[in-house]
Amino acid sequence: MRRRGYLRAVGVAGVATAGCVGSTDRAAKRANEEATKRGTQTTNGTSGLDATLTLATATTAYDTGLLDTLHTAFTERFGIQVKTLSQGTGAALRTARDGDADVVIAHARPAEDQFIRDGHGVNRRALMHNDFLIVGPPDDPAAVADIDDPVAAFEAIATSEALFLSRGDDSGTHRREQKLWSRADASPEGRWYQAAGDGMGDTLRQASRRGAYTLVDRGTFRVFAADIDLNALVEGPLGGGPNSLLNEYGVIPTNPARHDVAYELAMLYVGFLTGRDGQAVIREFRTDGERVFVPDTLSADPQFDQYVPATDETETDE
Repeated sequence: MRRRGYLRAVGVAGVATAGCVGSTDRAAKRANEEATKRGTQTTNGTSGLDATLTLATATTAYDTGLLDTLHTAFTERFGIQVKTLSQGTGAALRTARDGDADVVIAHARPAEDQFIRDGHGVNRRALMHNDFLIVGPPDDPAAVADIDDPVAAFEAIATSEALFLSRGDDSGTHRREQKLWSRADASPEGRWYQAAGDGMGDTLRQASRRGAYTLVDRGTFRVFAADIDLNALVEGPLGGGPNSLLNEYGVIPTNPARHDVAYELAMLYVGFLTGRDGQAVIREFRTDGERVFVPDTLSADPQFDQYVPATDETETDE
């Protein structure tokens, strides 16, 4: 797959910041030195062509505004622009498989694992988590508000044949919904079950207009809550609910042995997101005053299984 030639001319500017020089600054310096060897720098030390990183990301990480905040900090520090392709997880991973993204943020661990097993991704890092919610109309025709178990809630929706809108787009949210249905003593079929085929925001708007239930991540729901007429009826672990609604995000560089990608920039980006500064941005980010993501990277006892595909015994509950 043809890639933009300028991504190979990796120059980095703007790395001077207050405080000591960290590992990401040293990585930027090395990338800058490599660009000098290729003769692509100007006399002021910046790239003769704008250094740009292409990210394919799950819509749920983008719609909250978190990535805008992270990318502003990243660009200010390193002088690198981030081109963001907001897609469902399945589409984002396919974009990287085609060599059209340097790095991916996804939230469907089995799909991420397959991406790595197939040789398209390397050096996966756990990034952050939030949770999923089952939301629905205020009158709650399926009476799920007092049901703590999401599988039982889905069964109640199916039994009552209350309208349920699925994203239906192979996103991380859609994959989690499908897994919950696979555990339910009910099948998602009939006129009451419909696929929106849209991103999370548009699916929420449709559900609000039509008085439907849907599955949504906490962050996106908070962004749209003031403009839609839906209530959070079943909560995940951040609201005291079950771990089956945990929503974990990973960041994965595209394999440079398979694709012509800006791998140096991708690793610099991963280092920033998973380092102290990026994790602090995630920790402090709020939507309407509510914390919607929990950073997962910094630990004195790192979990090394985050780097490689999970086995059947250790696979996370997706």
